[in-house]
Formats: sequence, C-alpha cells, structure tokens
Amino acid sequence: MIYDFYSDTKTKPSLEMRKTVLNCEVGDEQKAEDPTTITLCEKTAELLGKEAAVFLPSGTMCNEIAIKAHTQPGEEIICDYSSHILNFETGGPAALSGVMIRALHGENGMFESGQVNEAIRTSSRYAPKSSLLCVEQTANMSGGVVWPLAKLQSVTEVAHQLGLKAHMDGARLMNAVVKTNISASEYSKFFDSVWIDFTKGLGAPIGAVLAGSKDFIDRVWRLKQQWGGAMRQSGVAAAMCIYALEHNVDRLSQDHRLAKSISEGIKNFKKVKSVLPVETNIIIFDLKANAPTAATLVKTLGQKGILIGAFGERRVRVVTHLDVNPKAGQILVEELAKHLDK
Repeated sequence: MIYDFYSDTKTKPSLEMRKTVLNCEVGDEQKAEDPTTITLCEKTAELLGKEAAVFLPSGTMCNEIAIKAHTQPGEEIICDYSSHILNFETGGPAALSGVMIRALHGENGMFESGQVNEAIRTSSRYAPKSSLLCVEQTANMSGGVVWPLAKLQSVTEVAHQLGLKAHMDGARLMNAVVKTNISASEYSKFFDSVWIDFTKGLGAPIGAVLAGSKDFIDRVWRLKQQWGGAMRQSGVAAAMCIYALEHNVDRLSQDHRLAKSISEGIKNFKKVKSVLPVETNIIIFDLKANAPTAATLVKTLGQKGILIGAFGERRVRVVTHLDVNPKAGQILVEELAKHLDK
C-alpha cells in the first residue's frame, strides 16, 4: 500500500470522473467547436468574475502565458521569493518572456503594500520597467497559508496606481475559498488575470483555466497557439475538470482537517524544530540538528510506502488530498514518530 503525501498533484481521477468522458460532446477546440471545453471556460470565467477564460494543459502554462501577455522583454515582474513562478518553472519568465524577476521577502509567502511600493522602479532609461505584480493564493511553500482579502486589495492597489498589472497564481485558490467562505470572484476581483488548477486537490488528471478580460484572453489564445498549447478534442479532459468543479470543491475541507490533525501530531516531536502555520492542506516542518536530514527521512519513509517531500536539507513538506484519508494520516504520524520523537 502506498500513502502518497508528496503533493496534491498526485491525485488520480476517480472512476466517476473518468466516466464523464464517455458521454461528453467534443469538437475541434482550436475552431471553438468543442462544447465541453466551452462550458468549462464559461463556468470558470463566471466563478472568477471575469469576462472570458481559456483552457490550458497546465498551471505553469497559465502563469507563463499570463506573464508574456502582460509584459514586454526587458521588463520586470514582482513576486514573493518563495513563489512557484520563481522556483518551479525552470526560469520560464526569462526564457519565454525575457523579463527579470524582483523577489520580495514576505512573511509566510505574503508581502506588504509598502514592499511593493519600494520594489516598483521609478521611470529611468537605465532601469527595467516594473510591469506586473504576481501573487500566489494559497502560498504553497509557506504552508498553504491564505492571503487575507484586505492584503490582496492593498498590494494590488499600489501596483495598479503605479501602472502595473496584477496576476494571481490561483493553483490552490479553491482551498482558500473553502477555508474562508469568501468567493473566488471576491479574491479575483483585484487581479487582471487569474487561474485555477484542476489537477491538485480537485482531482483531475490534466488542465487549468486562465481568466481575464476578453482582450486579455484574445492575446492569450494567440500565445496558446504559438506555444503549442492549443488542442483538438479537448472535451475529454475538460469533462473531468467540470466534474471536479461540481463534486470536489466542498470536500477540500476534509483535506484541511486532515492536514491540521497531522500537524498537531508532529509539532511536539522531540526532533521537530518548528511547523509553519497550517491553514489549508499543506504541512511544512523543519527538523532539528539531531534529526535525520530531510532527504534521509524521505528515503526511510519511502521504503515503508509513505511518500513525503524534502524541500531543503532540513525542511519537509506533507500535502493532503482526496487520495489520502485519516487512517493514512495516522499511519504517517506513527511512522514519523519512530524517527523524530525518540
């Protein structure tokens, strides 16, 4: 038996989700002839309070296409130093859009409006132009913490006042929605572009949807075509994403409860130095010097069929999702105790 806590990207489509593919209507997406994909995009645009949306293969493509659509080569984007855009997209902003990144050192993945104001460059022919502010909701590498609505408003107000666009990496936006009961459109209204991922806690095998104004999505479509992201009968994937929206959002609260339970189980282990705040479905903890290294711990648990992630010499990440249940969580805590609580 494998208990996979490495990431919520490890979810597998349920039988019920797969069955939706059998009867879905399909057509050529590039010709706007795939009714299932059109329905998904319309549903997501409405959910996020935007004029239009486009279906893309991955969240990384959503981020990278949005950056390209909002910027020109030689300009600069602003994001947190722990963000996915900076750390997990293989230098995409530089390689694909020719832009620089200005990293802010926020607290738990969240920076302040004053930091944004200081980071935005004054107009100068010697300096890059600040053109885009990027925010990640929830903040993955800070333990899945939720940006408060007021803080999102304050940082984007500064950006907009000084002529920048604002983009939300909403990979786990629905986790924030379920945690706070604040709608996705409320979180999104401060941003010029926003996307949600269907392949994490929502359990689909492929796909994300990027939303914004109609003009923005027109530009995105051109880039999607250029970068090879345009598909044909994409309804076979979109159907599972629709199922995810209709069946797997409310249940995210179960993942949050399990993550909280796991964090409570490990926070007092003798060899655990600290645990980041746990608000949604991600637990990140640091190990003391007398503990095994993160890599050693990962290897040891892996031999028992328990998969977790090492994100630094002494930093470990555990992520809950629909394919791990409370029993799996208990087994994880018990196994961790053998190595961290002696």
